Amino acid sequence: MNGGIVEAHGIGGSSDLPISLELAVSGAVAALVVSFTVLVVAWRRPRYDDGQRPGRAAWPWLDRLTGARGFAVGLRVLGMVLAAYTVATALFGKASLTNPFFGIVYVWWWVGLVLASVLLGPVWRAISPVRTINAGIARIAGTDPEQGLFRYPAWLGYWPAALGLYAFVWLELAYAYPTQLGSVRLWCAIYVGVMLVGGALFGNRFYDRADPFEVYSSLAAKLSPWARVDGRLVVRSPLANLATVPSRPGLVAVVGVLFGSTAYDSFSESSFWVRTYQDASISKVWLDNAALLAFCVIATALIAIGSAATPSRGEVPRRELPRRYAHSIVPIVIGYVIAHYLTLLVDTGTQTLALASDPFGKGWDILGTASLKPSYWFSYHPTVLATIKVLAVVVGHVLGAVAAHDRALSVLPPRDQITGQLPMLVVMVALTAGGLMLLFSA
Repeated sequence: MNGGIVEAHGIGGSSDLPISLELAVSGAVAALVVSFTVLVVAWRRPRYDDGQRPGRAAWPWLDRLTGARGFAVGLRVLGMVLAAYTVATALFGKASLTNPFFGIVYVWWWVGLVLASVLLGPVWRAISPVRTINAGIARIAGTDPEQGLFRYPAWLGYWPAALGLYAFVWLELAYAYPTQLGSVRLWCAIYVGVMLVGGALFGNRFYDRADPFEVYSSLAAKLSPWARVDGRLVVRSPLANLATVPSRPGLVAVVGVLFGSTAYDSFSESSFWVRTYQDASISKVWLDNAALLAFCVIATALIAIGSAATPSRGEVPRRELPRRYAHSIVPIVIGYVIAHYLTLLVDTGTQTLALASDPFGKGWDILGTASLKPSYWFSYHPTVLATIKVLAVVVGHVLGAVAAHDRALSVLPPRDQITGQLPMLVVMVALTAGGLMLLFSA
């Protein structure tokens, strides 16, 4: 993340690893290839695409609690309180990095929300203040917030969410003033305005498909062990949840932006990129914009080409194959989020909590957290940090390979169920090797 809001959050350099970079990359690629080989031999029929794995019923008290209307209302109230607090810091806080507004947006909202969704389910859908405000407006107007005035176009799919996600990572990584209070405040105001207008026009379906944070949170939630099946809370394999990601237009662009922007964030901290913009005759801002766009486009293209290159049974048109496989990239994205932003979340998240106790710089301690200080424990244990990050990347890719293999068994003809998966395997190997190299170069 640019602009000085956070401490460095790369992997710490290859010198911090207990093994060499070359051995780490080789081991990760070998793990992916071996996993693929085992899957080909031992996993002959689709296990998740048939929708016959509802999972095991959760504890009855937990099902009743989370299914109660009061619980849903409580989450809505919590979301509105957090939103009101954030608005107050944006409007009345100091125009400096001591304002917790920056940490709330860049750390808690962008990183913490996603990891919370992996653990708990679709958090943003449950607490989204724009959904709550839209529901309130609809109640006053006597309309149904689910319907809106128009039907959401099916062809639009997730494309608005992909554009919204790119707009956020552009603000964070390529805009000239990512830590200027007015700039971030304006971005958030535009986001809220677009979401409220979209909700009024298309109802809550707009948030399912166009809210960048809800789409991101909901995708991450597919890796949680929780799901509601026929109204019941169940515990089931995250891979079973992952297989239920809707195959809609724009899904490939969403995962491409998420993966490409994280990869670019690592790349932007590399010594190569620093030397490049220091020696360049054009503005660093222009270089950052071009590189961010290139990373996102290349990531999207690799995913699309790798999946479209596989044959299908004919029931699934080739042009639809990329979005049928795109769900398999979600574990890879989450793996890189953990690998790249772990120290950011722990250290800067703690720092933000301390600053949040004095939102207006008045010397207050309203939350009792003003004395909190980051421990920087990972900074003193770089080998542990590096090992966690390598494992996050490898596990993410292995889960992605399993999800892709299971989907391939549903869409590939029997004669191509091995060779037909090779293009996606090549893409995943490239993402594994390239991603680790970028993380270590940061």
